[in-house]
Amino acid sequence: GHRAAPALPGRRAAGAATMSRRLRALALLTAALLLAPLPALAEVQVMVLGSYHFANPGLDLHNAQVDDVLSTRRQAELVELIERLASFRPSMVAVEARADALPGRALPGYRRYLSGEGPPDRNEIEQIGYRLARRMGLDQVLGVDAPGEFPFAALQAFAARTGRAAELQRSVDEIGARTRAFEQRARSASVATLLRELNRPEAIRADHAWYVDALGYGAGSEQPGAELLGRWQARNTAICARLRQSVRPGDRVLLLFGAGHSHLLRQCVLEQSGWTLIEAEPYLR
Repeated sequence: GHRAAPALPGRRAAGAATMSRRLRALALLTAALLLAPLPALAEVQVMVLGSYHFANPGLDLHNAQVDDVLSTRRQAELVELIERLASFRPSMVAVEARADALPGRALPGYRRYLSGEGPPDRNEIEQIGYRLARRMGLDQVLGVDAPGEFPFAALQAFAARTGRAAELQRSVDEIGARTRAFEQRARSASVATLLRELNRPEAIRADHAWYVDALGYGAGSEQPGAELLGRWQARNTAICARLRQSVRPGDRVLLLFGAGHSHLLRQCVLEQSGWTLIEAEPYLR
């Protein structure tokens, strides 16, 4: 029989060296891939614009009575306001309206607004949200509101049983006093000025403080204050979830909601990876 010719020592050594170099190169490439940062998604910027309710739906403990936003004076102020907000260059406008059953959360009211159908609506969704979206050439406005409960009656009942009804009423009356003061300022101040006041950090904190103070109402397993705050937080978290599910990398979002929501919505924006909170106040000057 024939035996295979033995490999030459030099050739065997050269082959081993080549294999070793390839393995080292592969190891270095693998390490580089593992250590390389993942490609960053484009930053999402969100401006939370807290507003008073232009059309006053009467859903708050105290509701501000303001003059007609369709008046010549207010319409001129809104034209100026929209130009200020347009400098933020939003690519998305999201508002306090429910749209869970609508494709892409796009509000049909915006299409009607663009077509000029029907009488104008006085609420801030149309007067700010729709106007701004039209100014930016956007083809839709999104509704990201969520249902929620406000178990204030249970808080009142606990306060009454524990001799704290007057204390609770005083806290409600303080909200009323702030609302009346806002009404007084609204007689002479522009829409932009009023919104600037509502979006100051101290005003946002004051709006939220009432909910935090409610935690003082409770004993043992009965915690109506915690329940009220928890339901309020749950609604705002659900709003933020709807927003997160709607944005795309690189979006610049104007989120328009009643000012009482501002604290929790801002907090939620700050907690999202890759999101930046844009202060509204400088755009209202």
